Amino acid sequence: MSSIQKVVLAYSGGLDTSVILKWIKKTYDCEVITMTADLGQDEELDGLEEKALRTGATKAYIDDLREEFAKDFVFPILRAGAVYEGRYLLGTSIARPLIAKRMVEIALKEGAQAVSHGATGKGNDQVRFELAAMSLAPQLKTIAPWREWDFKGRADLLAFAKENGIPVPVTKEKPYSCDRNLMHLSFEGGELEDPANEPGPHSYLLCVRPEDAPNEPEYVTIDFEAGNPVAVGGEKMSPASIIRTLNKLGGKHGVGRLDMVENRFVGMKSRGVYETPGCTIIHAAHRDLEGITMDREVMHLRDSLIPRYAEMVYYGFWFAPEREAIQALIDKSQERVTGQVRVKLYKGQATPVSRVSPNSLYNMELVTFEEDSVYDQSDATGFIRLQGLRLRGYKKM
Repeated sequence: MSSIQKVVLAYSGGLDTSVILKWIKKTYDCEVITMTADLGQDEELDGLEEKALRTGATKAYIDDLREEFAKDFVFPILRAGAVYEGRYLLGTSIARPLIAKRMVEIALKEGAQAVSHGATGKGNDQVRFELAAMSLAPQLKTIAPWREWDFKGRADLLAFAKENGIPVPVTKEKPYSCDRNLMHLSFEGGELEDPANEPGPHSYLLCVRPEDAPNEPEYVTIDFEAGNPVAVGGEKMSPASIIRTLNKLGGKHGVGRLDMVENRFVGMKSRGVYETPGCTIIHAAHRDLEGITMDREVMHLRDSLIPRYAEMVYYGFWFAPEREAIQALIDKSQERVTGQVRVKLYKGQATPVSRVSPNSLYNMELVTFEEDSVYDQSDATGFIRLQGLRLRGYKKM
């Protein structure tokens, strides 16, 4: 590491990366450039450039990546129906490869020898950042302070920040480690470290509590083309605008709250609270539209890949060839997923109630309980006998 003269740090301005910026300068005696990705953190970005420069950065990038994030990262996992361990929509996981991609681009542009991040040695993000960097620019070194320094926890970091005059947005009243982007807001730490504790009131930011949501349902229509949402309420919007619009609607009705204990890639279990209002609505509507537009065997094949695909994203293999190969199959399966879904929002639930598509495979005449002229019910006799052939043979044995 003695050859490092310049480092690009993925910088959020929070406790960890604020301390890391100063620590790298002191430890490596090198130039530090910060990179902050605007993925929809809103007011969290206010004053970050000034703070980074004041803390010792020689240059501070703040790049608006919201549309790229929505179009090239969030939408592909929504097309895939990706849900980790059957519950988590991967809001933090999918942001990491884009942050790493931009960090590497800046490092190459600025002639840096290394990149750095604020992920701890216990978490998933260290793996995600570093696997992405290895995939994109294997010649770059990585500085992972949480695996190098002597600090034992947040208390040590707070003491270092105080000694070095670094303001940090962590208090005893709001002790959470948060990650916010266009897709979601996550909470870890504080009372959440004990899975027996109910989340406190400060963990409700994007979503109201369902019991406080309006007493009347609200309906919203979402139009899809080839698996991607393209309009809300009949109005065409950009990918990021669609998510923002649905975030407000979903949050208003308490849609998209998740409290779960998950299995981290490094081997431990962790408890987190997630608020993902807009993409929860999109996920429900998209899955519903697939019901009338996707061939049965194509759907079942794609569904069999969802757990594996979600693991790839969660574990950090976004730029791996196996994820790209599965994505190609998924995107092929989505070519017919075009149409409109009407969703009912009420007390924490997003319930599809209507779906129409020019590519619908649903044949009302075929499935009717009334008289029809297209299906001979006697054909089912031979079908059932053939399906039961091996079962009869097994029972006789």
